Amino acid sequence: MATRVASSNGSAVPQQRPVGMAARLVPGIVLCIAVTAAAMVLEEAEAHLFGRAWLEALVLAIIVGTLVRTVWTPSQRAFAGISFCAKTLLEVAVVLLGASLSAATILATGPALLAGIAAIVMVTIMASYGIGRLLGLRHRLAVLVACGNSICGNSAIAAVAPVIGATGEEVAASIAFTAVFGVAVVLGLPFLQPAIDMTHLQYGVLAGLTVYAVPQVLAATAPVGAVAVQIGTLVKLVRVLMLGPVVLLLTLLTRRLRDRADGPSSQVAAGDRPKKGPGLHKLVPWFIVGFLLLAFLRSLGLLPQAVLGPTAAMANWLTIIAMAALGLSTDLRSVAQAGGKVTAAVILSLIVLGVLSFGLIRLIGVA
Repeated sequence: MATRVASSNGSAVPQQRPVGMAARLVPGIVLCIAVTAAAMVLEEAEAHLFGRAWLEALVLAIIVGTLVRTVWTPSQRAFAGISFCAKTLLEVAVVLLGASLSAATILATGPALLAGIAAIVMVTIMASYGIGRLLGLRHRLAVLVACGNSICGNSAIAAVAPVIGATGEEVAASIAFTAVFGVAVVLGLPFLQPAIDMTHLQYGVLAGLTVYAVPQVLAATAPVGAVAVQIGTLVKLVRVLMLGPVVLLLTLLTRRLRDRADGPSSQVAAGDRPKKGPGLHKLVPWFIVGFLLLAFLRSLGLLPQAVLGPTAAMANWLTIIAMAALGLSTDLRSVAQAGGKVTAAVILSLIVLGVLSFGLIRLIGVA
């Protein structure tokens, strides 16, 4: 039975108990587990037919989930659980993955790579923004596409949107590409590793620099090996941390523009003035802190050896379920809704990002 609390006008409004909130998640969680099970069966079938699994369950979960979502829209009751699996379970998996990251892997990156990541993010944002404007995208839409493409997809778009005063239509148009093109990169990138003879470390760096979101990095690197997963995740998390400085810079630039803009010709209309920017907890997500903390404890030898195996297994299972949820959140028809200009801007920006990333790997001599 729901409890009631007083609202601001004195009337009583229902408040869901934790049990009721958990029950809302069940349909979506069950659907994600069903897709995960189908992916596991397909992986076993691959191994039986071809002697090895060419596509692992992580990738198959995305494919199956995407196909299901494109041909069938789940009921509204399922979306809460799908969102929980795609976000919360994935964040827990990322934290647990920190236990598998040793000091040797961290030191292997070197300060040159860390500086290179920051440089690539900034250069790609400027290049992507320029491409968007040349293709005729509005100022704010071009900023959203550039930040989403260069940092971390939807998370970057969500953080930047209120700062620059983006409209709902602009946010929807820029977000539409992330899931679909993110899945395309995840599926296509692993074939690049043997084609150009990259080491596992080099491939992990490339994936971390080019793939949109943390879960997609896990899916793109898992077929290559543990080293690629570790370094790819670390590089990606450094990219995510760039969101804070970028949002701060945009806040300063937008405030200056707003203060100087007195007439109706301003790019920031009165009704679209930026709201208060995101808080620190959004710029530095809790799971990044947890990931780094576990990596630090592992490097100091403070994590018992007996927990490392189960922790890695749990992280793998949670990641596969999250991949299923990611697929179930991806409707291929959204590409058509995003529009040709946005699609072209994203594709060209991805090419620029890939070229710059490959150039950085060669420049600093990642082995």
